[in-house]
Parts: sequence; structure tokens; C-alpha cells
Amino acid sequence: MNKAINVIRDEHRSIAAVISGLKDLARMVEEAKLRPDFRVLRAMLRYIDEFPEKQHHPKEDRYLFARLLARLPSAQALIDELQGEHVQGVHRMRELERSLLFLEDRWPQGAREFRERVDDYAQFHWAHMRKEEEKLMPLAEANLTKADWMSIEEAFGGNHDPLAGLQEKNFQALFSRIAALAPAPVGLGDPWKKTSA
Repeated sequence: MNKAINVIRDEHRSIAAVISGLKDLARMVEEAKLRPDFRVLRAMLRYIDEFPEKQHHPKEDRYLFARLLARLPSAQALIDELQGEHVQGVHRMRELERSLLFLEDRWPQGAREFRERVDDYAQFHWAHMRKEEEKLMPLAEANLTKADWMSIEEAFGGNHDPLAGLQEKNFQALFSRIAALAPAPVGLGDPWKKTSA
């Protein structure tokens, strides 16, 4: 397996880990009536918005998908579907942000809606990544040239995912903050307190 595919799969695992943690916290907020530390929820949404939606997906579109389409025009329908999902992901992210703002402003109102939006986003995103790994990647491995992969590897090498051990801007600080603020078992922070509401 080439390095570019490893990087893409590592990034998928990083994204899935943050989304899984967000799902766990959203469920805790709703079921246990725990007032969240909104800083950790905002930080997790920021990670999802900043890394997958603004770095990972645009590079898939521009490098991986474009090169595969040039080599295998019959992949057009699959690539159109995946690119459409990238656009949908941005819209779903905005809905998540709106839902969190409402929850923070009206606590405890909005806990169920926030959890539902998180669950919806998680299912959508996990299905999208599965489609890329199970349908698109095998086509790419079978049809792209060594030069194609070198170009893709170079493009993805410019990504800066804190979970993949790369550092840039404040992503490392952001992920450290998520880990420090999130209560166990998601992170290392203090337990959230139950409310009487």
C-alpha cells in the first residue's frame, strides 16, 4: 500500500475518533442531564470544520478524485456522489454549529436536538468514509500511476492533522484542549456536574 493511501486512511481514523468522542459527549449531555463544558464541544466542532471540511475533503476533490477521473472516466458517477457528500458535509456542519449555539444559549433545552444532529452527522460521515475506502480506493489503487500517487502524497503531506502527529497553527493546541476538557472516558477532564433541570 502506498504512503498516500496510508495518510488518507490515517486522516479518516483521526476524523472518526473526534466524531465518536463528540457522539459520546452529546449522549452524556442528553441522557445524564450533565451540563457540558461548552468549550470542549466548540473545540470538537472546530476541529471537524477546520480539518476535514477545509483541508482533507478539498484535497481529495482536487488531487485524488481528479486524477482518478482522468485515468478512469467510468468513475464519474462515484466521484460526483462523493463530491456531493463533501458539499452536504459543510451544510450539516453548519446545522451542528447552530444546534450547539441553541443548546448553549437555552440549556437544558436543545440537548436532544444536538444529540440527534451529532448522530446524523456521524452516520453520514462514517458512511462517506466507508464509501471512499471500499469503493474509491480500490479503483485508485488499480488505475493511478506512480506519478499520480506522488502528486497526491505531496498534496496530503501539506495537511496538518494533530492526531496524525503533524503540527501547524494551533491544531495541536486545539486537540490538547479537547483532551484536557472532555471528561473521561472521552478525555482527561473533570466530570461534568448533574443539573437539577
